[in-house]
Amino acid sequence: MEVDKKSLQTEKTQITDCDLSEQIKAVTKESHTRAENTQLMLAYQRGQVTLPQYKLLLCSLYKIYEALEEELDRNCSHDGVAPIYFPQELARLESLKKDLEHFYGQNWREQLVVPAATLRYAQRLREIGKDHPEYLVAHAYTRYLGDLSGGQVLGRITQKSLGLKSGEGLVFFTFPAVSSPNLFKQLYRSRMNSIELTADQRDGVLQEAIRAFQFNIEVFDELQNLLSISETKELRQRHKTPSTKTPEARSAQSLHLSPSLASSSQVLRMLLGVCVALAVGMGIYAF
Repeated sequence: MEVDKKSLQTEKTQITDCDLSEQIKAVTKESHTRAENTQLMLAYQRGQVTLPQYKLLLCSLYKIYEALEEELDRNCSHDGVAPIYFPQELARLESLKKDLEHFYGQNWREQLVVPAATLRYAQRLREIGKDHPEYLVAHAYTRYLGDLSGGQVLGRITQKSLGLKSGEGLVFFTFPAVSSPNLFKQLYRSRMNSIELTADQRDGVLQEAIRAFQFNIEVFDELQNLLSISETKELRQRHKTPSTKTPEARSAQSLHLSPSLASSSQVLRMLLGVCVALAVGMGIYAF
């Protein structure tokens, strides 16, 4: 995109330790490392992803970006949001809608399945959009730069693993208005570093960046707990009394998922894969 080179020629791009982007990098270093080195994420990078995993990931991403982008739009003139407001270049919501329609059909909204942790994340985004719009920069920075960096890796893995044709159900990973992700990330950092914040506001943004990682970790933990509870119930049912329902049906019922996702092995791969995918989105990006 033209704005990359032109803007970088006129804006300060040198990053210092006192810049907001560097401070966010410092305070989230531990969470970043945890996300990068999880066994599950490494497994995902080996190409262990299924269509049910990917579809569930899209569902959660849709709810997160629906809240984030609605709040960014609503606060686009706010001093803490305007410098990093790039809807043409970065907005993901319409791309997610296309991908969801591709996999679920026109009634995709009626088939969304998301964990409670995703809804809590979306609720938090709406809360800060109302009360502390400047905190949105922490979530926008971690999510969008993750999409431009780690998300690209995730897109290639997904396409290869699922045998998808180029662009088929993969619109989320494309940024047609960004010709150079690296240049754009430099521009984005420069813009966010130009935001004027009081000491209290800056501390709030840094804490919110940590919270952004924590929300994704909570999604990971919640899905793991859900899986453990489901497997425990299923084992008890098998040992107690015979059932006319198949193990697949019981898994689907206990997890409130579509029966098509319900075999034990599918549920295991699905839940672990979604956790990993979320970690990839938060963990691989280059600050």
